[in-house]
Amino acid sequence: MHSSGNVIPFSFDLQTLVQRSVASLYSHLVTRPTGRALRLGIESQIGEIGSVCLSVLDFTQVVVLDYSCADEAVAKLIQRYQMADRPADAYFVARGLREQHRDPIDEVLNRHGLVLVAEVEGGFTLLGRADPLEHDAWHALQRVRLGRADDVAVELNVAAPGVVAALERLAARRVVLRRGTADSFCSLTTLLPARSA
Repeated sequence: MHSSGNVIPFSFDLQTLVQRSVASLYSHLVTRPTGRALRLGIESQIGEIGSVCLSVLDFTQVVVLDYSCADEAVAKLIQRYQMADRPADAYFVARGLREQHRDPIDEVLNRHGLVLVAEVEGGFTLLGRADPLEHDAWHALQRVRLGRADDVAVELNVAAPGVVAALERLAARRVVLRRGTADSFCSLTTLLPARSA
């Protein structure tokens, strides 16, 4: 269990990283080998941090993302850090998603039963597979930002036990951060570094 004060936000500009990882000077993330190289590059950098980190996957400069690359670079990355034997304590947020990114990412997340916090036009949302109460609890925590499950239940005007269970599932799926040993939770977006002007 970690407090939000221990989390290190770390941003990966995917265009720059793919250039470094696969020695290609383009912003088209296509093919499974490109996605695999990108994922391994991200995993390597996370491993160097040696602490709890919030990994920001920045798609701002990415023009094209295909399904096979999204599967390798996003879905398999998230799967790896949900495992009990994960190599590091990493959380992920995607930023700068446009419609051409959102469709393939949402598709591969749904296929694998995963979720991801993502910045899209109009704000942050939850992509992938989550049940209605998980969606509602996640959005309520976005508004509360940091609080106990009871605070989220009050925000939703629903019974606390169901909200506690939903937040526990979201924490296990690494789209919210549990704080300490109490039933206190933090929105990942609260931890994001501010965008440069």
